[in-house]
Amino acid sequence: MNIVKTYPNVAVLSAAAAELFAEKACQAVEKRGRCHVALAGGGTPRLMYELLAKEPYCTTLPWDKIHVYWGDERCVPAHHNLSNQLMARQSLLDHVPIPEGNIHPIVYENSPSTAAEDYEKMLRATFEGQIPQFDVVFLGLGDNGHTASLFPDTDVLKIQDRWVSPVYVAEQDLYRVTLMAPIINQATAIIFLVAGSTKAQVIKEVIEGPRDSTRLPAQLIQPGNGELYWLLDHEAAALLNLETRYL
Repeated sequence: MNIVKTYPNVAVLSAAAAELFAEKACQAVEKRGRCHVALAGGGTPRLMYELLAKEPYCTTLPWDKIHVYWGDERCVPAHHNLSNQLMARQSLLDHVPIPEGNIHPIVYENSPSTAAEDYEKMLRATFEGQIPQFDVVFLGLGDNGHTASLFPDTDVLKIQDRWVSPVYVAEQDLYRVTLMAPIINQATAIIFLVAGSTKAQVIKEVIEGPRDSTRLPAQLIQPGNGELYWLLDHEAAALLNLETRYL
């Protein structure tokens, strides 16, 4: 199911995203006794994380039953200012009563390949060899159509037999580690958070344009049985057809 929701500005969008996460997390805990959520990097998720770190969420959500993962990570030390883990800890995880054992970062120490292999091993152990089904996956969208670390025209888009893979992003001269699209697509709820006028054209192409997932990897995100949410501010949604914009 493809659900497009638009909001006047990024503040209202972030508040709606926090409320949606709280709803999905509580549903998962009530149904299965735990919630598995994969976090995203970027500015828009940061605003949502900061809201979740405050009342009412910081004291009312069942943090002891929420397990946190990451959809992707840059191959930098955990304390580096480019680290998605560091951003999530500073804006959210350090401020809520979540056990450290419930936090599962992508750890880069020796090589991108080792980081990816170790993360896949952890997922296989956690999900007992079954394909992971996250309850919630948060994603952003780059101006070039990338999401997680699935970048246009990269070899990682062709890999079919891995859950997690390293990828070299030439324009950034940086290795990253990413969950693969088939794993993301197993999630119960996938939530894109996109804001700003610079995203308007790529939003239109990804949602309404012809399929070209090599150029627009975000089009690979199509959940099999789950819900796909696009939470957009009005600037990001400005070029969408009216019938899409107000679904």
